[in-house]
Amino acid sequence: MSAFEMALIAGMALITFGIRYTLFAVGHRVRFNPLVSRALTYVPVAVLSAIIAPAMLMPGEGGWQLTWHNAYLVGGLAAVLISALTRNLLATIFGSMLVFFLWRWLLG
Repeated sequence: MSAFEMALIAGMALITFGIRYTLFAVGHRVRFNPLVSRALTYVPVAVLSAIIAPAMLMPGEGGWQLTWHNAYLVGGLAAVLISALTRNLLATIFGSMLVFFLWRWLLG
């Protein structure tokens, strides 16, 4: 690894640390507008949706796979159904994983 690459990695680490540390150091002094505070509660759901939805709807390299042969889609739909019925995180995780693996096994 060259000196330039090492300096680049160190610079990225410092910038990342600086951004995160600043929020932790002065975060308790910052007061948001109630509308902004309410909007920020949706950030985790939005981020997880942005990560999960493409993996569930396009698991391969062939584009959209909106068929019942897509075990990721079936498992994701099972997760939505289980979470709506039970409101239990562990039941949702284990139930959807069970559906996913059983569906893959059934499809061969």
